[in-house]
Amino acid sequence: GTGFSFSRLRPKNDCVKTTKGVASGPISFMRVYNASTEEIKQGGTRRGANMGILRVDHPDIVDFIKCKKDDNTLTNFNISVAVTDKFMEAVKNDGEFELVNPHDGAVAKSVKAREIWTLLVENAWRNGDPGIIFIDRINEFNPTPQLGRIESTNPCGEQPLLPYESCNLGSINLSRMVKNRKVNYDRMTKVIAAATHFLDNIIDMNRYPSPQIEKLTKGNRKIGLGVMGFADMLAQLEIPYDSEAAIDLAENIMNFIQHETRKSSNSLAKLRGAFPNFPGSIYDKDSPNFKGVDMKLRNAASTTVAPTGTISTIAGAWGGIEPYFALYYEKSVMSGTILKELNPYLLSTLKRNGFYNDAIVEAITREGTLKDLNELPEYIRHIFVTSHEISHEWHLKIQAAFQKYCDNAVSKTINFSNSATIPDIADAYLMAYNMNLKGLTVYRDGCKSVQVYQA
Repeated sequence: GTGFSFSRLRPKNDCVKTTKGVASGPISFMRVYNASTEEIKQGGTRRGANMGILRVDHPDIVDFIKCKKDDNTLTNFNISVAVTDKFMEAVKNDGEFELVNPHDGAVAKSVKAREIWTLLVENAWRNGDPGIIFIDRINEFNPTPQLGRIESTNPCGEQPLLPYESCNLGSINLSRMVKNRKVNYDRMTKVIAAATHFLDNIIDMNRYPSPQIEKLTKGNRKIGLGVMGFADMLAQLEIPYDSEAAIDLAENIMNFIQHETRKSSNSLAKLRGAFPNFPGSIYDKDSPNFKGVDMKLRNAASTTVAPTGTISTIAGAWGGIEPYFALYYEKSVMSGTILKELNPYLLSTLKRNGFYNDAIVEAITREGTLKDLNELPEYIRHIFVTSHEISHEWHLKIQAAFQKYCDNAVSKTINFSNSATIPDIADAYLMAYNMNLKGLTVYRDGCKSVQVYQA
């Protein structure tokens, strides 16, 4: 997967003096990249993916927001609007907002910020695109600001990167970090140390497609250790997803992972040296960019929460930090293969508490949730609450809890039922900004003609 910022391209119909012609604009380039991805993937076994990002102050922002109004356009792209603090303040104050030509810095026109905001929200409600990234917040936590500003992310948004940097991610299976219905921090310590060392080794062992990618990847040595199976851990601990206990657990887990990865990165730095671009970074106490973490590190960033779609399926874990979509589900994977599964942790809980029988299993398979199964006690129904039963406020709280101790970003889909309204989406976007998230993706059930999970 690749991430592209199209924000530096001049807008459509902008005059090109050298050729006496006009510019074709960012979306025309996206179409070319989309077609290239389509051709390349036909010879391989995995579908290509791109992230396309445009700043909210680009003159072509309206066309960009609307460029994926149907499922048949730019199918190899996720798109996100790079939203600035200035824009968000204009939205809050119902003020004017300037669209600026990136070619010459001239103001193309002024618009009502809420008109752009409303269009963005309406299209996200319609089919999930575009998402948003809070680009100023991302750069606030850029570990190497002396090298430039971050403009884009990888396709799922969890890895903000400088031009020519690359993803190097790994995930701890939290479903395997439970012992006697308690978090097994001793095992997690060993896994984190091994994973950090492994990911750092990959940087040196990898073959790079271009000298620029190799230079910056080895210069910053970013890795991204995260998690999968958070819902599985909650199920084993009998903690509902939409609860303060879940938020506390999320913060504790990610705080622990961040602390231990930095500890391991520090040990590696003592043996192998800090990442080459350490001078001037936010970890360099002699730099004007210093931000209070006074330690030599082998890696400019060490933690990321990715969606872990295919790898979590292989590992038998639920993806990333998402709640269960359903307790019985059918998942469409590569080449249209359908996988059917009944949640194993639910079955274990039912057996442990004496509620397992054929009638209950049949009802769960039929319904996909426990919501209307009144023969089960309320506490079990709450432990196994599914995504659409959880309000967007709790989805956002969990994302914020993980983001609090994450160097990079968090990939999390804020799932809505099909009946969700446009104001619901707007509320989620505004909450995300106020909760200091780095970005947000929403998805309203059934808003696309094909979706991965079918309950």
